Amino acid sequence: MNEITPIETPEGRPARVRKPDWIRVRAPTSKGFNETRKLMRDLNLNTVCEEAACPNIGECWTKKHATVMILGDVCTRACAFCNVKTGMPRKVDTNEPQHVADAAAQMGLEHIVITSVDRDDLADGGASQFVKVIEALRRTTPSTTIEILTPDFRNKHEAAVEAIVAARPDVYNHNLETVPRLYPTIRPGARYYASLRLLEMVKRLDPSIFTKSGIM
Repeated sequence: MNEITPIETPEGRPARVRKPDWIRVRAPTSKGFNETRKLMRDLNLNTVCEEAACPNIGECWTKKHATVMILGDVCTRACAFCNVKTGMPRKVDTNEPQHVADAAAQMGLEHIVITSVDRDDLADGGASQFVKVIEALRRTTPSTTIEILTPDFRNKHEAAVEAIVAARPDVYNHNLETVPRLYPTIRPGARYYASLRLLEMVKRLDPSIFTKSGIM
């Protein structure tokens, strides 16, 4: 393990500590990474790996792992923890569901994770696009297990969840992101207990679907 080397400072100032080498992520340059990036560009797909500035992108893309982010790259919310840009999103891409399925087939994915930006501008919050992606994957790569990571579909979650559950993803993921006390600061556009109720509803509608959640 690399030692952390203190930096000498003038008397009275707090000492700064040099960051260890392992904390720095090198720019990805592998053949696998470039192939994955080209595939995403050719199919006009967005990924949370890029838009959220994930530091693990080099390792994952080299192994042909990528989390596709549907419904564009502009979010209607401005959560404090997220790097995805906020604004007015563009029109939904009707070719996106099949492009996602094509990417899964070309990458030979046994499991795929699909997430999205928040689309509060859409009547269904973007739920129908999740359904179309699931259907396209079932047609194109029927052996691939499907995990979706959805937003909370604010004020429209009941109809949205019903439609998505009916499409039968293998895993329904919805992140809480933080504890209730920090929601007004970290995730002001959402409500902690509303997210819990969303996951509860998924399980009530179809107990066979795995549910999960993440917290930062």
